[in-house]
Amino acid sequence: MRLKTLIIDDEPLATTIIQEYLMEYPEVEVCAVVHNGFDGMKAIQTYQPDFIFLDIEMPKINGFELLELLESPPAIIFTTAFDQYAVKAFDNAAVDYLLKPFSKSRFAQAMAKIDQSLAQFAITPTPESLSRIVLKDKGEIKIIPVSIIRYLEANDDYVNIHTEEGKFLKNKTLKSYEQSLASDEFVRVHRSYLVKVSEIVKMEPYEKEGFILLLRKGEKIPVSKNGYFKLKKVLGI
Repeated sequence: MRLKTLIIDDEPLATTIIQEYLMEYPEVEVCAVVHNGFDGMKAIQTYQPDFIFLDIEMPKINGFELLELLESPPAIIFTTAFDQYAVKAFDNAAVDYLLKPFSKSRFAQAMAKIDQSLAQFAITPTPESLSRIVLKDKGEIKIIPVSIIRYLEANDDYVNIHTEEGKFLKNKTLKSYEQSLASDEFVRVHRSYLVKVSEIVKMEPYEKEGFILLLRKGEKIPVSKNGYFKLKKVLGI
């Protein structure tokens, strides 16, 4: 079986070693070698590889952020000099995790897992503590710092991310952001809204026992009963 692969790594020495090791695997075709996440995403879309070698810490966007931009990621062998990402990598269903510098025998172990994994392999990125969100906007990649997010709004299988720069759409659930954003900064006030605490101007009674939040720019956000108790805890009231 002919297999297509990509090498996405910003270290020239690492890419050279991987290519040298792959010479012993004639069934594997290296379609491209790229050195950052942006080019990696484009190469994946162009070549549709069966699996990739992916570094984690790279310029522009890192390996995990690259995965968030892909609807159907290929099988992945992570290659990195940092062992602290291993748990997260396997949480993301990595085929293997090669810690640099890796030997030819260790590389062979990773390659042995590829054939076993390709048939059923799938990646579902897991929630993490976020400092920025990477998404596509009008065909371009947009990096949104969490610091400029004002609130998030559920929109079926998507989330509207309201920021100081405008509104952006991300294919992700509101629950995943509730789990990954700092709980002392963002509060799930309603099943459809996750609000940054610093954006809240005041909370007003609404109808029977309900409440409405008034945000800094005039938006009015409904507050559920559960959201009300969460707010009280965060605000200390």
